[in-house]
Formats: sequence, structure tokens, C-alpha cells
Amino acid sequence: MRTTSKMWLAIPFAAAVLSFSIPAQAQQAGLVNVDLRNANILSNIANHLNVNISNVPVTVQVPIDVAANVCGVAVDLLSQSYAKGGASCYAQGTSRALNKQIQKVMNLQM
Repeated sequence: MRTTSKMWLAIPFAAAVLSFSIPAQAQQAGLVNVDLRNANILSNIANHLNVNISNVPVTVQVPIDVAANVCGVAVDLLSQSYAKGGASCYAQGTSRALNKQIQKVMNLQM
């Protein structure tokens, strides 16, 4: 009897866990335009990538979670903007994921 009752308790718990993870996966599907025109941001990126600052693009498209991190904006707000037709933000910092995406863009331009 106890095994059956424990199983019935586990089902709502599993459903609750899955309900939290599904939106997070859906939010990462879109790309956000990140504005990098802040001189300190551009300088930091150029230093990390070991390139001339003039080679760093002033905007780059990155996944929503990366944009939220470097722009200091909630993922939910960017997701809502994306759902309405597009999202953009101004970088307030850098991250490895941002630098990696910028490197990809720069490699395509060469």
C-alpha cells in the first residue's frame, strides 16, 4: 500500500518540476539584439578576443539567456519583447557566452 501512495505523491511533484523547466527551454529559442556601443564593453571584448576594437561589431544577436545576463534584464522581460516582434538591450557587461558569439560573428565576416 505504501508504495502506491508514494507514487501518487510523486506524480504532482514531477508535474510541478516539469512545468518550471518547459518555459525556460522555450525562452532560449529566440535571439536578442545586444547593443555593444559602450566603449568599456567594446574595449573589454576586444581585449578578451585579442583583436582591434574596430573589428568588434557594435551589435550582435545572442540567445535570450545570454542577453539577459550581459544586459542586466530579466529573461521574462526579454521573452515578452521577443514574443511581440523582437527584443534588444544595451550590454552592461560581458560574459564568455557573449564573447563566443561575437567571435563567431567576426569569423563569418572574414
